[in-house]
Amino acid sequence: MPDRNRQILLVETPKGKLGTQHFRLAEALLPQPQEGEVLARVRYISLDAANRAWMQGATYRSAVQAGSVMAGGALAEIIESRSPALQPGDLIFADTGWQDYAVLPAWRARKLPPLEPLTHLLSVYGIAGLTAYFGLLRVGKPGPGETVAVSAAAGSVGSLAGQIAKIKGCRAIGIAGGAEKCAWLTGALGFDAAVDYKAGALPKALKAAAPDGIDVYFDNVGGDVLEACLFQMNLRGRIACCGAVSQYDGAPQPHGPRGVPGLIVVKRLTLQGFIVMDYEAERDGAIAELKSWVDAGRLVVQEDIIDGLENTPGALIGLLAGENRGKRMVKVA
Repeated sequence: MPDRNRQILLVETPKGKLGTQHFRLAEALLPQPQEGEVLARVRYISLDAANRAWMQGATYRSAVQAGSVMAGGALAEIIESRSPALQPGDLIFADTGWQDYAVLPAWRARKLPPLEPLTHLLSVYGIAGLTAYFGLLRVGKPGPGETVAVSAAAGSVGSLAGQIAKIKGCRAIGIAGGAEKCAWLTGALGFDAAVDYKAGALPKALKAAAPDGIDVYFDNVGGDVLEACLFQMNLRGRIACCGAVSQYDGAPQPHGPRGVPGLIVVKRLTLQGFIVMDYEAERDGAIAELKSWVDAGRLVVQEDIIDGLENTPGALIGLLAGENRGKRMVKVA
């Protein structure tokens, strides 16, 4: 085992767009676990748009401070344990930060089941898959025959949410950036229609894709896309508010929907925010159902794996720019 630990530090809180200059690769001594703690070797780092939001201030977790190891969840392997709850060789998910090794209290590490491939523990059976599952089914509550629209539909959560809508007998419309991604949604993933928000005239394109309106909208982006979808919502439509990636990375004038409060009242719309931890008690059942769909070939899992800890900053910047299809992660070991 090495005696040094590579780490990616956030050296400066970005004021505008995130860049590689905001990070630095550093080395520290290998940490040693104390009573009740574990030493974990990071295998795969999860990259999410929320990583950028954490730099802006406190959300459902504390803000990432300049000078500290960049925060982030990861799939890791226990190397040394000073807790009876975990043993060497166990796989865990934890907020290890961007580094080769991390010491953390055992209670902060979630032991993972021995499922293959390992990367699925970060994608379809991890936060991405569970967010799609609970956000759509518990918040959106779609019924058979209803129309479901999903923004950031080629991303880690959106690509799964749209497919789950199809499994539940709905008509799925994906909103994504670029003709290539839209073709992938309607081809490989089986969406009924896809709208390229970069092509302009988004309200008109949405109306053409959903001539009978939208019953459920799974919102990952906020801003202009949320605003456009609100005008297409049907009576008593439901909106599951998952994220607002359009507002995270240096948006010049971040804003929410404009001029629509009356519309929300008249159409009796429900807008509900959620985070996946809200449904902790249902986690095991959700994973079992997701696995049954994957095993049956009904749910396509797309993963985008970048190699090397040193490439983590660029990989996050690329994710924020929409480079990825499906779940992006970094292989560390």
